[in-house]
Amino acid sequence: MPLTRDAPGLLLRDVLERESSVVRIANAIAEAEADIIVLTRFDFDASGITLRAFAELVGQGFDHGLQLRSNAGVPTGLDLDADGRLAEPEDAQAYGRFPGQEALALLSRFPILSDEAHGYNAELWRDMPDTLMMPTDPGWDIQRLSSGGHWTVPIHFPDGETTRTVTILAGHAGPPVFDGPEDRNGRRNRDELRLWTRILAVTDPPFVFMANTNLDPERGEGDRDAMAAFLRQDLLRDPLPGQVTAHWSRPGPMRVSYILPSAEVEVQAARVWPVIEDQQHSLITMDLVLPDAALP
Repeated sequence: MPLTRDAPGLLLRDVLERESSVVRIANAIAEAEADIIVLTRFDFDASGITLRAFAELVGQGFDHGLQLRSNAGVPTGLDLDADGRLAEPEDAQAYGRFPGQEALALLSRFPILSDEAHGYNAELWRDMPDTLMMPTDPGWDIQRLSSGGHWTVPIHFPDGETTRTVTILAGHAGPPVFDGPEDRNGRRNRDELRLWTRILAVTDPPFVFMANTNLDPERGEGDRDAMAAFLRQDLLRDPLPGQVTAHWSRPGPMRVSYILPSAEVEVQAARVWPVIEDQQHSLITMDLVLPDAALP
């Protein structure tokens, strides 16, 4: 769910002042009674105070939190959209008005192994094997692939007298639209999904993919076939096929956000919640059981 504003500090202001849209999102998360929450498009601040304040607003015992940077708003120093102006949102490593806009955050009832969290944000688009970036694309030498972030985050949880670990794969991609016939955004979105495929292949199970790919396997623009193939991987379970998660008037209702546990994880329940007032994205929750042990 988006918790982003147009300038640094504004999200913190709205959390502290209990702005109505923030309260509605916090109440929806509290009602879901989840143990682990991934927040996409949550503005980053170096102190972490915004996430702590939001966790207090939610309540529900989220004693552990982690902010994860995105490439949104990170300056390139180039005129990527060739409009003769520098330092615009379109000229950043990913669209953003300031560094830290539309980042990621995790809330958890269980300890987050923050020292073992790994991000792929620095990988250059041109270095993706069989990249869809072309040498004629602006920013060939410096353009990073990941937009909103690609992260793996281990979380500890108690299992009797022992402790087990589940890895969360968290992120969100740029949309495959808002460009021209060159389809630069579409090609980048496709390669962002391919990066997730690479990450899945090197992540030890059990894991849970919790990300917004900005790509529907059946509707809208972008490489729908690629998203469909991603969902068919033997490594993953897809408990909510065809469910709408983004309620846009244009281009229309679509499925762009996903919770996909690794194949050996049992899904006891899965739900797409009703859309929150004044929001466009639905909360997704699942009750999962890991092999030989339950995830509380």
